[in-house]
Amino acid sequence: MKQQYFKLTSLGIQHVLAMYAGAVIVPLIIGGAIGLSVEQLTYLVSIDIFMCGIATLLQVISNRFFGIGLPVVLGCTFTAVAPIISIGNQHGISAIYGAIMVSGLFVIVVAKSFGRLVKFFPPVVTGCVVTIIGITLIPVAMNNVAGGQGSPDFGSLSNIGLAFGTLFIIILINRFFTGFIRSISILIGIIVGTVAAYFMGQVDFSPVSDASWFHLIQPFYFGMPTFELSAIITMILVAMVGLVEATGVYFALGDICEKEIKEEDLAKGYRAEGIAIIFGGIFNSFPYTTFSQNVGLIQLTGVKEKRVIIVMSFMLMGLGLLPKIGALTTVIPAAVLGGAMIAMFGMVLANGIKMLSKVDFSSQENLLIIACSVGLGLGVTAVPGLFAQMPESIRILTENGIVAGSLTAIIMNIVFNEVKKKQPSTITVQETDSTDMIVNKRKVY
Repeated sequence: MKQQYFKLTSLGIQHVLAMYAGAVIVPLIIGGAIGLSVEQLTYLVSIDIFMCGIATLLQVISNRFFGIGLPVVLGCTFTAVAPIISIGNQHGISAIYGAIMVSGLFVIVVAKSFGRLVKFFPPVVTGCVVTIIGITLIPVAMNNVAGGQGSPDFGSLSNIGLAFGTLFIIILINRFFTGFIRSISILIGIIVGTVAAYFMGQVDFSPVSDASWFHLIQPFYFGMPTFELSAIITMILVAMVGLVEATGVYFALGDICEKEIKEEDLAKGYRAEGIAIIFGGIFNSFPYTTFSQNVGLIQLTGVKEKRVIIVMSFMLMGLGLLPKIGALTTVIPAAVLGGAMIAMFGMVLANGIKMLSKVDFSSQENLLIIACSVGLGLGVTAVPGLFAQMPESIRILTENGIVAGSLTAIIMNIVFNEVKKKQPSTITVQETDSTDMIVNKRKVY
């Protein structure tokens, strides 16, 4: 019995390590970008870790209404980072959580019918959305490489050295190691970079000593939510892209666990994500979706038991109740984070390009969709005052590059691809059940 508990605990720790860097770096980036204090940032990191455990439990423990019942791990997707920063800087932190809550409710409402909506999110759309998000994240990374916007030593050689030293460690690990070590390369890079920064006198442990040993989570820690239409549209788009990505993870885990994924399983999985997103808004954390790195770990170890993920979930919840653990992550220098961000945010951009690789580039229409949506998204991000003279009702859709670019991709795809399919010459192609796009993974993935 003791040996069994030891094995479960060891495997749970492996999963925590595999997702930990991705889990904590999101609140560190967002909190730094929207100007949170050290105390607020400590809470944000802690509550995010705690809610990752709650969100994962919602998926693993399946019932008639929610939960796909597979060993899936949930965390905040990097797709949400740039939109959240943009909303926070434009409308304040309260608008972030109002938008997150509404997007979670939207996911629950569309969970049953997402099979019919997914046709509006083919690779040409999701690829454009993720590419735009990746592009808008790169400036955030480069500001941190230089030491953080507004820092007195911005662009110093020590900051540049720490950032690229951290990146170099991550690259070396990915070059010379495989399996589990490679899966935690970001975590190792950040630890090595922080140790180097400590010997350079750039690490201050006072936030750790000031933090308490235990705290309770509290709803609406940052105040009551507010609701801005542009922010809500942004987070709904992020949630929809997250559902498309999650569908691929569900099928991958279904293959690994030898379980047939049915339409109702997908709906329960989507509902679990919607509930997790609502909880994220209530407890002032983030929207949650599947973490693909843990799928790789399951495939690597061959351990498919849900009990391991349940143990990992309780570990995360325990860590989230210990502010000193959260405070420990806040001592990581901005330059070290910046080096890791280059790799992680670059991967977001690369993933967008990978999605676009599934697009038929012989189609002039698809090329035009990509050109206009990515061009407009990048343009609005680079020149935020571009539509300042427009009426407010229009600015809601144009003041954010991610929204502007994403809506452009969705609308142009409907005009060029969906409307074309309804012409008589191609109508027989559409006689199959619309849910086949999700139910038959070979058709989508």
